[in-house]
Amino acid sequence: MTETSLRSRLPGTRRSLVLAAFLFLGHLLVAPELTLAQSFGEETEVTVVEVPVSVVDKNGDPVRGLTAEDFTILDNGKKQKIRSLDVIDFEMEIPADYEVLGSSETLPAAARRRFFFLFDLSFSQPISVIRAREAARRFVLNNLHPTDLVAVATFSLETGPRLLVTFTPDRAQLARAIDTLGARGLRDRYEGDPLRFLYQVPERSTPESSRASESESRQGIARRAGQDALTEQQRVLARLFDREQDSFAKSRITDWSKAMAALAKSLNSVQGRKQIIFFSEGFDSKILLGRTPDSENLLAQDDQLRVAQGQAYLVDSEATYGSTELQGDINKMLREFRRSDSVIQAVDIGGLRAGADIRGRDNRGQEGLFYIANETGGELFKDANDLGSQLSRVMHRTAVTYLLSFQPDQVERNGEYRKLKIKVNGHKPGRVAHRDGYYAPRPFSELHPLERSLLAADAIASANPRDEIGLDVLAVPFRASESSSYVPVILEAKGVDLLAGHRRELMNVEIYTYVSDANGEMRDFFSQVIGLDLRKAKAKQAMSEGGLKYYGHLNLSPGKYLVRVLVRNADTGRTGVKTVSVTVPSYADQDPQVLPPFFLEDPGRWVLVRESEDRGRESVVYPFTVKGEPYIPAARPVLRPRDKAEVCLVAYNLKEGELEITSRVLDHLGEVVDGGTAALVERTVTGIDGLDKLLVSFNPRGLRTGDYTLELSVAGGAAFDMPANTVAFSVLN
Repeated sequence: MTETSLRSRLPGTRRSLVLAAFLFLGHLLVAPELTLAQSFGEETEVTVVEVPVSVVDKNGDPVRGLTAEDFTILDNGKKQKIRSLDVIDFEMEIPADYEVLGSSETLPAAARRRFFFLFDLSFSQPISVIRAREAARRFVLNNLHPTDLVAVATFSLETGPRLLVTFTPDRAQLARAIDTLGARGLRDRYEGDPLRFLYQVPERSTPESSRASESESRQGIARRAGQDALTEQQRVLARLFDREQDSFAKSRITDWSKAMAALAKSLNSVQGRKQIIFFSEGFDSKILLGRTPDSENLLAQDDQLRVAQGQAYLVDSEATYGSTELQGDINKMLREFRRSDSVIQAVDIGGLRAGADIRGRDNRGQEGLFYIANETGGELFKDANDLGSQLSRVMHRTAVTYLLSFQPDQVERNGEYRKLKIKVNGHKPGRVAHRDGYYAPRPFSELHPLERSLLAADAIASANPRDEIGLDVLAVPFRASESSSYVPVILEAKGVDLLAGHRRELMNVEIYTYVSDANGEMRDFFSQVIGLDLRKAKAKQAMSEGGLKYYGHLNLSPGKYLVRVLVRNADTGRTGVKTVSVTVPSYADQDPQVLPPFFLEDPGRWVLVRESEDRGRESVVYPFTVKGEPYIPAARPVLRPRDKAEVCLVAYNLKEGELEITSRVLDHLGEVVDGGTAALVERTVTGIDGLDKLLVSFNPRGLRTGDYTLELSVAGGAAFDMPANTVAFSVLN
């Protein structure tokens, strides 16, 4: 695949290193761009802060070509040394053959653009929201960059914020959530996903329908749902928006501001700048800002006359100047949004019900919407029908991101908020946009459950590797039918990392595994929270010597996929993230196929856990057997030179006759090394037509301590010659 470079990295000073890569609710643990490197043996920490910065000129165009020397960072007023500068340009041309797969690992999570579509159900009429969601759906399907992440939520005073879909590249799931907004009777909500990537279970595709469904997934789902029953949606949504039809009481606006502030705190756990696309008609602005000069002239003139006559005590100050108490609540809310690096782009949707609402339209909410947008650096959009062209200005202004990183001194784990100021030296830009500051870290145990969920979801969506917990993953497709595969996933999490900093006798380990296709759409997942009793000698010994080995599975149709895995100690917050690519072939062509080698591992080294069967999935036959006996495959084999290892090769559609195994060993640099030999032991009988299992012995003699790759090739005379299959392994002397 041909890719275009959108990112360049400049450590301290600009240099010509270009990476060939295309870009992919509660309280706070750390700021989204705060990274902790911690050694639990010495109880020391190194804090690295990443800050995305957008610089535009007076015309609103992004400023390109800046270097590290062009920026000055002040942390709590103290100048900081810039460790590195990444530059990401989202306006570079997208290759026609672009795929989301694998792009995320080269793009820093803090540099990704994130949009949060928030539909206000308390201060909006049903028909306005219905039409606004049509504009939002068009924008999601047609205007976003492939690497942008989007979330969808609703807000009402009765239920508070409701996250329908978390930040995801999956446009089909987003479109379906926008279509129904979680309304009962209309939603096809899948409640089994703890991180909220899947609003609707993806349909299983066949080889004949896969190409059609691939193009339909982004637009077809949304289009079908959007056209079926507008009047029915209006009726159902109207029940959700049941409220007084006159002005809202001040107490309701206060409740709204406090709930929105809590939402802002939760979003602080999501990395990067968040564009909050807030769809609302707004509340009566007079309650917040008082009378405007052009409204209620007679009352305003009477008040002015009373003040002039020394009768100010007769003037209703709140009606004239707005509620100072409410202004304080709103400003606290806006401060939380600024601190979470969130910009509110307010969309006034009141005008969308023209012709559908006999009461007509007033602009009482526009001043309040403008205020909350302007105070966070955003804009007020007055016509959601033209949302695409309006938000294109936002897309253009944020097209170039400068990701600055620095290492502050003496950051204590106290959750303190630290102010940031970033200046552009020697330039006079129109505007420099960056977060106001960041929070110092605080213990994971103090987090609200919703924030923990957002942290995990953000790590899965960004797919940037994390190695606080050493993690190895084995994911290989087995033939289930001509049009589908059963994909077992073996996870190995290092016990010493899971135990680091853990002080309790019980340990809870969270496992999240999601798989996305070439378009970034989530196709399947499994998740589980595992409770381990470290008081048991066998469990403690296995965790110390090996760790946790988990067996789960996915069901996939032919295609290319990215398996995203997150393992987290639910008590300490230590996290491991890893992604692996999987290609599921079509089994209809009957060509010979050989799966990667499986090293048979002796039991006892790991705490073994299999996926819970309470997900309502069909039971499947355990695929890791040889000669009728089950075995445990190693995701990352660890060998000793004096010990021979057994390897199983699973093959489909091999011809009859003699088989030949050839092998070679490569070091960590990809160079062929001497040592290590493989030999075919047996072509076993499986009793299944077209399925072979080859038992191979591997002798690592002659290999020094280190990391290697084993290549095994299967040949059958002139009948066929299969390409090499590889597996990584380590040798310990």
